[in-house]
Amino acid sequence: MNGVDAVWVVGRLTISPLTKLFAPLRNYGSERIPMEGGVVLAMNHFHWLDPPAFGTACPRTIHFLAKSEIHRHFGLGQLIRAFGTRSVRRGESDREAVRAMREIVREGHALGLFVEGTRQKNGMPGEAMPGAAMVALQEEVPVVPAAIYGSQFWKPGNFEPVSIAWGEPMVFEGIPRSGKGYREGSALIQAEIHRLWRWLGGLHENGRPDYATPPP
Repeated sequence: MNGVDAVWVVGRLTISPLTKLFAPLRNYGSERIPMEGGVVLAMNHFHWLDPPAFGTACPRTIHFLAKSEIHRHFGLGQLIRAFGTRSVRRGESDREAVRAMREIVREGHALGLFVEGTRQKNGMPGEAMPGAAMVALQEEVPVVPAAIYGSQFWKPGNFEPVSIAWGEPMVFEGIPRSGKGYREGSALIQAEIHRLWRWLGGLHENGRPDYATPPP
């Protein structure tokens, strides 16, 4: 066990119970996540609650990417780096970030990407940027799409329930490793995230059962 995995063990004993307490969490389809080998976890993003929620729901250590501004915050920056989070300059061409993403999956880890690039403040998933598809195509690893629902309504003290759904692993056979291919792969990822998000919305409207299987 390396240092990052050890920090995640501690986090699952401390942060995860708090996440479940303050945002009652349902987790659907996490058995679809490959337990070994490099994989890209492609997720939507509404709130700062999302990283601990996904981290709680995922059975693997997630190596997230976060904008460089967060890394500069004293205390928070040190904490997220201890959990293996890498820095990325939002809105810029950052070759170091691309190399880091490819290195993470090449070493057999789970790379966590909020594919819209920033939080969506309108309460709906946004457009998927090409990073997840690019890494998957370049390194020939699967993408597991995932959606979170409920965190768009969550505020401190309201205990809004939050749910996460994981899709089937996506493998982009036949899609070229080019700008066109990255856009095509991103469109497929986006469609799956939106589909899972709508499915979760239906679950919330119908009482949110303890157990359910996300659509294939």
